Amino acid sequence: MNRIIGRRQFLRVSAAFLAGVGVHRALPAQGVPVKLSTPTLEKLGWQLSVQLYTYRRFPLFEALDLVAALGIRHIEPLTGLTVDRQRPDVKAGEGMPPDMRKELQARLAERGMSLSSLFASFTGAPDQARRLFEFCKEMGTGTIVAEPPANALDLIETLCDEYRIQVAFHNHARGQSPYWQPEQVLAACQGRTQRMGACADAGQWARSGLDPVESLRKLKGRILSFHLKDIATRNDPGSRNTVFGEGEGEFPRVLQELKRLGYRGLTTIDFEHDTPALQEDMARNVAYMEEQAKRLLNARE
Repeated sequence: MNRIIGRRQFLRVSAAFLAGVGVHRALPAQGVPVKLSTPTLEKLGWQLSVQLYTYRRFPLFEALDLVAALGIRHIEPLTGLTVDRQRPDVKAGEGMPPDMRKELQARLAERGMSLSSLFASFTGAPDQARRLFEFCKEMGTGTIVAEPPANALDLIETLCDEYRIQVAFHNHARGQSPYWQPEQVLAACQGRTQRMGACADAGQWARSGLDPVESLRKLKGRILSFHLKDIATRNDPGSRNTVFGEGEGEFPRVLQELKRLGYRGLTTIDFEHDTPALQEDMARNVAYMEEQAKRLLNARE
């Protein structure tokens, strides 16, 4: 695959970044604001975030410090994840009790972090949908990522405009989602508020055998959020993740197209391959994104 960054150069950059974030050292002290590690990405208008399914073996409160250690200020919890090791029955989402919400807000504030998006489920029940929007309003969350049932779309549209919160339709792989093709997302959003659009996951498109760049182009004007994922094997819905740039997800082409389309917003690392080297892998992902951003800014249009 033709990459913007050569493999040897990427390894050198990654090694430097790993030393910088100190993944082998103690985590940052609580109450210390995150030192941003991706200033060039910010110049592109891309706010780096982490989907916390990445850290699913850690309660949310512990995952915050792992994300902070990478120099990332935004998180995207998955509803249903455990929040605190001491209270394992409490799950992230609209069912969190008031005291846990306040504690989460305090932990985020002292680190200078934001719960900027939430990957959630819509049951189709009006009361559940409203509680979900209320939770996001309380937490300062601007985007709900979801794969909602068709019978909930009218209600979701009403709530999006009432609460001024976006709903971004995510595309899991072929056979796993009603929105795996861009055309399905466009059909669901046709004639509806601009607060409904796509959470474009280019890695999932590659898993499904779709061209990720062509898929992005089809969604021009409706991309509200972006998931970062590379995969080992194209056209294999079960393919595992790889560190960015090492798989068949055509990462450089995808990022070039995202810039060309003028996208600005959350770019969320959704790294599913959990191993004992998870934090080192995540540091390499962050280093890769920052280096790609530098090259994109320096490239001729």
